[in-house]
Amino acid sequence: MGTPESKVHSFIVKLWQEDDGTGKSKWHGYITHVPDAARRYFQDVRDIIGFIKPYLANNETESDTGTERFGWLRWARRKR
Repeated sequence: MGTPESKVHSFIVKLWQEDDGTGKSKWHGYITHVPDAARRYFQDVRDIIGFIKPYLANNETESDTGTERFGWLRWARRKR
């Protein structure tokens, strides 16, 4: 038995690096929520979490706490 579509969220994330003028590169990109085509551009990969979080707010479970469900994005914090 599959997951109902109302509980499925697909996102496309496009990332690229740009020189910030000091010789260091910085990640830029955008994220798109596939079902409604909402898109947000960002200059800080941590903004990905802010974009995704509202979509998951209605699907929280008792085991969800804070941003633990975003463990796959921990690298974003470490890169700063």
